[in-house]
Amino acid sequence: MGSFSDVILILALGLLQAVEGSMIQLNDNGYDGIVIAINPSVPEDEKLIQKAKEMVTEASTFLFSATSKRAYFRNVSILIPMTWTSKPEYLTPKLESYEQADVIIADPYMKYGNDPYTLQYGECGEKGRYIHFTPKFLLDDNLSIYGPRGKVFVHEWAHLRWGVFDEYNFDQPFYITSRSTIEATRCSKDITGVKRVLKCSNKSCAIKMCKTNQRTGMYESKCQFFPEKSQKAKASIMFMQSLNSVAEFCTAKTHNPDAPNLQNKMCNQRSTWEVIMDSDDFRNLSAVVRTKSPPPPVFSLLKTPERIACLVLDKSGSMSTDTRLSNLAVAAELFLTQIVEMGSWVGMVTFDSDARIQSNLTQIVTGNATQEMIAKLPQVADGGTSICTGLKAGFQVITQSNRSISGSEIVLLTDGEDSEINTCFDEVKQSGAVIHTMALGPDAAQELEMLSIMTGGYRVTPKGDMLSLIEAFSRIKSRSGNLAQQAIQLESKSSMISPKEWMNGTVTVDSSVGNDTFFVITWTESIPRIHLQNPKGKEYQNADFSMNKLNSKAARLRIPDTAETGNWIYKLQNENRIQTLTLTVTTRAKSRTVLPVIATVHVNQSTGHFPSPMTIYAQVSQGFLPVLGANVTAIIEPEQGSQETLALWDNGAGADTVKNDGIYSRYFTSYHENGRYSLKVRVQGRNNTARLSMRSPQSRAMYVPGYVENGKIILNPPRPEVKNKEMEVKMEEFSRITSGDSFVMTGVPSGPLPDKFPPSKITDLAAKFQADYIVLSWTAPGNDLDKGKADHYKIRMSENPMSLRDNFDKATPVNTSGLTPKEANSKETFQFKPETLKIKNGTKFYIAIQAVDNANLTSKISNIAQAVKLIPPPAPTTKAPCPNNDSIGYNINGATIILAVVGAAATINIF
Repeated sequence: MGSFSDVILILALGLLQAVEGSMIQLNDNGYDGIVIAINPSVPEDEKLIQKAKEMVTEASTFLFSATSKRAYFRNVSILIPMTWTSKPEYLTPKLESYEQADVIIADPYMKYGNDPYTLQYGECGEKGRYIHFTPKFLLDDNLSIYGPRGKVFVHEWAHLRWGVFDEYNFDQPFYITSRSTIEATRCSKDITGVKRVLKCSNKSCAIKMCKTNQRTGMYESKCQFFPEKSQKAKASIMFMQSLNSVAEFCTAKTHNPDAPNLQNKMCNQRSTWEVIMDSDDFRNLSAVVRTKSPPPPVFSLLKTPERIACLVLDKSGSMSTDTRLSNLAVAAELFLTQIVEMGSWVGMVTFDSDARIQSNLTQIVTGNATQEMIAKLPQVADGGTSICTGLKAGFQVITQSNRSISGSEIVLLTDGEDSEINTCFDEVKQSGAVIHTMALGPDAAQELEMLSIMTGGYRVTPKGDMLSLIEAFSRIKSRSGNLAQQAIQLESKSSMISPKEWMNGTVTVDSSVGNDTFFVITWTESIPRIHLQNPKGKEYQNADFSMNKLNSKAARLRIPDTAETGNWIYKLQNENRIQTLTLTVTTRAKSRTVLPVIATVHVNQSTGHFPSPMTIYAQVSQGFLPVLGANVTAIIEPEQGSQETLALWDNGAGADTVKNDGIYSRYFTSYHENGRYSLKVRVQGRNNTARLSMRSPQSRAMYVPGYVENGKIILNPPRPEVKNKEMEVKMEEFSRITSGDSFVMTGVPSGPLPDKFPPSKITDLAAKFQADYIVLSWTAPGNDLDKGKADHYKIRMSENPMSLRDNFDKATPVNTSGLTPKEANSKETFQFKPETLKIKNGTKFYIAIQAVDNANLTSKISNIAQAVKLIPPPAPTTKAPCPNNDSIGYNINGATIILAVVGAAATINIF
């Protein structure tokens, strides 16, 4: 890599960190570039636009105050679906898209949940993916449940922008303090309320005092915290933004470090305000001087247009290397016939030293496979490489069809160096077009990524072989959010097969897909013997497949109508010399009403510098519901080295933030070289393990069941609850292959890599007393983050959690001589008897762990667990009379309370 390329790449890295995904920027205390997108499936309703405007306007003032005049919302775009009626005030988007929106307005999948939430799966301080509001939340009056919508938006914005977490915990709503009292999990502790058990049937509700379990020392499981409606506490927005008094985030002074919530777990007991002030936004930002309130936000209404794309394909002399050009013909044809959505408009340009328009914009419609465009795919490679010339010709294809370049897409494939690529950067930036780049092979211009970085396009790095090119083009999908039209890859397989040997397997077509299904087979020497059988026994042979006219080494079969649900069995026999066979299967959703299972893959940073690890995330979902129990494997491949496979885990440990949320995560540290790395994931769901979760998501605005007002509990309308048997629903078998954006590594030393990766932080440490012993459990980290196994553990304990956090090595050590670390992702258990500390009823200890590897590198301090010693009272000698559990009323201080629920709210007196 030359010195000029080094400089350009370094510039690219800095720019990419600023604009990856979201286009939000904080300029002079005002947030610009916020995108709110309405899902294409939402019925047209202009009230949603107005309500969204009102919410953001209210939120801007509240944010300004909550951040001590540091930030407000200045420019916001609302992206309107293509299916809605066009209006003169609707503008054409530039780089804005549903896929990269910061806020999504969409119905919940199934009937459960209108709670606003943020999809957030990074570490403390890392930005989230998007905020999800439902139309019902925006249109209905939810003020008593969630508080003003503007305050809710700020709560979610803190998740999205600053990577803080909630300060409540529905799984552990109470905890035992150092004074052996039971407190509600909250921040700050100044928020007052009562603890009660509420039981409701269809017609009535009853309330009773919370009972304490003598063995655990905690309240019974049904106990809830009902806050006082009138409060003096100003914090915290991340606990209960619905309270009128709450207007601040918890600071170091008001923070509750003892509360067992995700904020303390993920952020080492730091307050939300400390994390916020350490963010890139606020680290060096001063408050606005002499301003009482910010100016109102400026809104732009943008309507998603028809998809307009132009292929800009390199046919320079270097494309004759191996079989790049012929492989390109197969992959590009697959893009035109299988990937691009119906109704899209596509054109094509080829370039070398010069550029030629091969096809003006042509609409992709049923029965029109754009054969004329396919016939003009490049077949001869010669000449130099002028990328800017190709891009300008691509722009011309769009403008001469009287279409706007703004919001259009350019799919740029090149394998060549071009020292003049930066000469058209300004023109590209001003055009408003999205540039998707395919860097083909190790010699592709290092500055190429700048084009996609500047415009928010995809970046893929195919090697040039048939399979990698097909997968690269499969990545270039519409960003409109319409999953019913999006192509889904079910299989992508390549094998070197000896003469007379077979490549066998099955492809599962699940019931959520089956429309527009294609089987594509390629070979490097001679056509194999093809045998394909559908789940009902119908067979397809070589004669059923159509040959590619530009490449005699590819054949395609389109399944008529809807593909049969079940396992399709394929057998490919190589009849001559040893060769590589590939099989690719794509399909689309079966219907508009049943959303397909999809998988998406992301990395925490698109560029890294050794020894910074990459964190790989794969989200598997159906609609907005997470899919659990799938086998998810990441496949990472450098430009010139061999590929690495990495099993991703949804275990709530290591790189994974939350267990069982459908986000499968892992650290990647096996770097081979500097340069680009391609990324894809393979997802397999088995019908005995895969399941659909209907649990409420993390990082959401708290639903408040009711408030205490003038000595009475005022109940809010009940929210739809998921029955225990419906919490997780078994799924049928399915498979998915998904490509992600490529990423870049720099600073990788030559030769054997030095050990720079300590074990990952333990985040799920739990502790409990059994007799006089403390039993610990956690998930084992690795030797290098979450790979391998650590050398040994250091365990410390204290009666003060902050002493563990701030002075871990000075805390009381625990003898771990008999504890040998297991392989990463294994379950660890360890018990010990605190010999040096006095134990009595109510004694509470705090424990933390560090893992140490064989190079003496030490992990971060784990989450801090607590163990409380409780001695249950002796069992009574006679049985106490049992209450009449058949009654829905309960006697409290001599008074039985039975309440009929009428309308939206109900009142219960507190005695």
